[in-house]
Amino acid sequence: MSDKPTIVLVHGFWGGAAHWNKVIAELIHKGYTNIRAVEIPLTSLADDAMRTRKMVAQVPGPVLLVGHSYGGAVITEAGDQPNVVGLVYIAAFAPDVGESPGSITQQHPPAAAANLAPDSDGYLWVKPELYHESFCQDLPAIDGLVMGITQKAPLASTFGDTINTVAWKNKPSWYQVSAYDRMIAPQNQQWMATRLNAREILTLNASHASLASMPAEIAGFIDKAATALAKA
Repeated sequence: MSDKPTIVLVHGFWGGAAHWNKVIAELIHKGYTNIRAVEIPLTSLADDAMRTRKMVAQVPGPVLLVGHSYGGAVITEAGDQPNVVGLVYIAAFAPDVGESPGSITQQHPPAAAANLAPDSDGYLWVKPELYHESFCQDLPAIDGLVMGITQKAPLASTFGDTINTVAWKNKPSWYQVSAYDRMIAPQNQQWMATRLNAREILTLNASHASLASMPAEIAGFIDKAATALAKA
């Protein structure tokens, strides 16, 4: 696998790097050894992009950036690094200059929008008792309950942070659409995937948590992108 890029995984809102656990296991089974998972603070797009750039800078060779959910905005902003050779969006935001996750969300509000709740410190939560039906309805209910309790909430202001750098305009990209997503409307996902001229669009009958409910398919999609980049 040494001829393939290092895979750097970027999580989104309401979860940390551990949301990639099942995908990482699948990638390891496929023979990948060069895998990183960034733990971003979810305090601002600038902070999260900086943390991702620092991780990418630690990799001596080419990098394939993979972003889930809000992580797609992060890889869009941070993917301008010279050793980033491609981008994979997993049910993710792919904003253009001046757009934010919030502005895209408003085009087609997601089914679970009413299940979000801010706290007095400025963090935005998925109501834990509604996390399963909102985020990962295709996982067992106990998994959704645990994920809801352990969720990593973003500062609500991060939703409004706008993109300055658009890596997908200069880097080959792939996009996975979740057809039953209740956190990012599938219509928005399809629109973003088409706009960025994705090399391939994979539509799965999955929730927002496709990385947890369909990890073999997600790992296969990442592997396909990595293989194509290694041949380029």
